[in-house]
Amino acid sequence: MRDDSPTRTSRFRAPTEPFRWQGVDVLAYKEEGSAPFKAVSRQVLFSEPFLAGELRYFEVAPGGHTTLERHEHAHGVMILRGEALCLVGETVRRVAPNDLVLIPPMSWHQFRTRGDEPMGFLCMVNADRDRPQLPDNDDLYGLRATPAVAAFLDGQDPT
Repeated sequence: MRDDSPTRTSRFRAPTEPFRWQGVDVLAYKEEGSAPFKAVSRQVLFSEPFLAGELRYFEVAPGGHTTLERHEHAHGVMILRGEALCLVGETVRRVAPNDLVLIPPMSWHQFRTRGDEPMGFLCMVNADRDRPQLPDNDDLYGLRATPAVAAFLDGQDPT
């Protein structure tokens, strides 16, 4: 029995090289200048209306970082390659392959690579989601009240 229901993407897509897949474009992380980040790309692996979510792959080059942000939607993240420091709320942890990270709603979060290898992660998120909020001076002041977070924001490894 065949299922010919329409989808935006092919049901089967093989890898073309490590962490790249057939028919999946490597995209800019965000619009240039929309938020502070460095050396990040994204790939949307699944974005079908019937899934009600998206599975995306992000890759952060050595020395790079994602945007420090928060929003009303949650993320589920699995690290696939490389290492990073990860901020979620008031906690900073080292993350490595196969680690899982839950980012609850309205939690400040950011990934910063460690070492000479790219850090890549899968991110599961709602298809319909709000726009990220960037920290203002008051938010940064509050985040800096936690010494480990202050060190992280200053580019140090507090772990």
